[in-house]
Parts: sequence; structure tokens; C-alpha cells
Amino acid sequence: MAHILLVEDEPNLRALLGRLLGETGYRVTTASTGSQGLRAALSEEYDLVVLDLMLPDIPGEEVLHVLLAARPDAKVLILSSVPEVGRRVGVLDGGAADFVAKPFVNAELLARIRLRIRDDGSGRSNAPYLAIDDGARVDVQRRELMINSQRVPLPQREFALLTYLLNRKGEACSREELLADVWGIGFDPGTNVVDVYVGRLRAKLAPDTIETVRNVGYRLVAR
Repeated sequence: MAHILLVEDEPNLRALLGRLLGETGYRVTTASTGSQGLRAALSEEYDLVVLDLMLPDIPGEEVLHVLLAARPDAKVLILSSVPEVGRRVGVLDGGAADFVAKPFVNAELLARIRLRIRDDGSGRSNAPYLAIDDGARVDVQRRELMINSQRVPLPQREFALLTYLLNRKGEACSREELLADVWGIGFDPGTNVVDVYVGRLRAKLAPDTIETVRNVGYRLVAR
């Protein structure tokens, strides 16, 4: 089981992310300040550190710098709402493995985390693709659907929906779950947005790749 260190000062978001990662199958240790996160990161090896930049005591950039100086092989995914492009570029140039902006889509964040945990540390991913079946896969970094040798761009919401269904491959996903985790809507607004986006994905995939589960929602078929 992969072990993730989550450094996030906002209590509700920290609890939400801890629950999300735990339900996905990761072991999670949390820290609410940069100094706590740094102590934890230096005292134990983690498969991934998820780090906010806007922390109450020391900037996330400093945490990143000190951590990578002591543990050059540490993998750090920055999860932050900082608006300045310079800060985002700076942490990537400073050795962060990835940057995910807040607000984020759960399915995309999980796909990025899965990808970075599989990374061999050389900057090249061992598994940058998520397999759908023998002829189709998703390029997570480029957000494209690859069908044999053809590349099909995926708009953000289609990418998020498809990666969510892939995370739950073979399981029935209710419309309520999809609305909450892909769209961030915690109630049923009486819209058919889920059905519309499933229809768009079906038009790009092989027939019967996404099944309708009556009175529940949808399931991506395990092949």
C-alpha cells in the first residue's frame, strides 16, 4: 500500500483529501503546517508528498527546497491555489514532480497521484497511460484518448469522468457519486449532465465499453 504525506493547513480540505485518498486505498499521514510536514517527510520515506504552497508558518517552496536537498529522490506533487504563474513554474523548476491547481477535480487529482507514484524517479513515467482495453488507453499527461495509433483530445470534464470510471473499473458508479466527485456537486440538480458526458465518451470508445447500470448509473467494463 502506497504511503502519502499530505501537507495542507485548511482543516476541511485536509479531512476531505485524507478520506478521498484513504478510500482509494492509500495510507495517509497528514500535517497542517510546513514545519510539521517537513519533520514528517524527513523522518520517514513516503511514496508521494502532496504539498500546499500557502502554509501558515513557512512557504511550501521552502519545504520543497529543504526536503529535496535532504532527500533528492522524494516525489512531491504541489496542490495549491496560488495564482502567480511564476510560482507554479518555480516549484516545477525546483524539482516538484507535478502541480495540480485548486479547485481540482477528484478524478484528475487521483490520476495524477497514481501516475507520480508509478514514476521511477527519473522524470520519465513507467506507466503514463491508463489502459481501457487492448486497443484503447488514456494518456494522462497529454489528456488524450489513444485508440490504436489515433489520438483523440479529451476536454477536461470528459478526461475527469473517464479517469474516474477507470479508477472504479468494473464497479457501478452512481450518478450521485459522479456528480459529487467529477463535477463537485453535492446534490442532484435535476440535470442530465452525467448522461450527456457519458454519451460523448461512448461516441469515442468501443461499443459497450461503458455500461448503463439500471437505477444506479454507469460502469466501465473490465476487459
